[in-house]
Amino acid sequence: MTSQRTRDRLVTRLKEKGINNVDVLAVIRELPRHLFVDEALASRAYEDTALPIGLGQTISQPFIVARMTEVLLAGIPKKSVLEVGTGSGYQAAVLSRLVDRVFSVERIAPLLKQARERFYQLKFNNIKLKHSDGSWGWPENAPYDGIIVTCAAEQVPEELLKQLAPGGRLVIPVGGTGGQSLRVIDRNGNTFEETELDAVSFVPLLSGKI
Repeated sequence: MTSQRTRDRLVTRLKEKGINNVDVLAVIRELPRHLFVDEALASRAYEDTALPIGLGQTISQPFIVARMTEVLLAGIPKKSVLEVGTGSGYQAAVLSRLVDRVFSVERIAPLLKQARERFYQLKFNNIKLKHSDGSWGWPENAPYDGIIVTCAAEQVPEELLKQLAPGGRLVIPVGGTGGQSLRVIDRNGNTFEETELDAVSFVPLLSGKI
């Protein structure tokens, strides 16, 4: 179930659902998603579905990863990107093949440790990780050409907007129990232009670290 044919089927489904960026599709075809889930779920790794990774978290559906990555990269230079919510590490791994540097923060220490081990195993050397509250971002490495948030915020964290470079783009799910939507926020000087995209469902962005 982790064969190239299975991966090709996933990419075909993503194309049918509207993913057009050939670089994003190529990375998803090549990246071993089964290494980012528990061994017991490896046979389901190339289904277009979210899967549990423990501690109340999930690895996002491949379509959502592809969609958010495609939207993010459509508006920014391919240099420095911040990810909020490392989780399994899969989204950061996809980005690492498409941009120069990825900075990723995660509030749950055991997940961060697992992701770090996966990146070492796969020799992904352009990803830097930090155990931190995601709403703080990572100001020491700002500004970022792009910021991608893989958990839903009740409202867009002001700190993340500050860390976005002029001309940069933030992709973030926003909302609570009443519903969430994917938002794109583009920075033009000191002004921010927001666009609402698809309805989505993400775990919440929580404060603090554990």
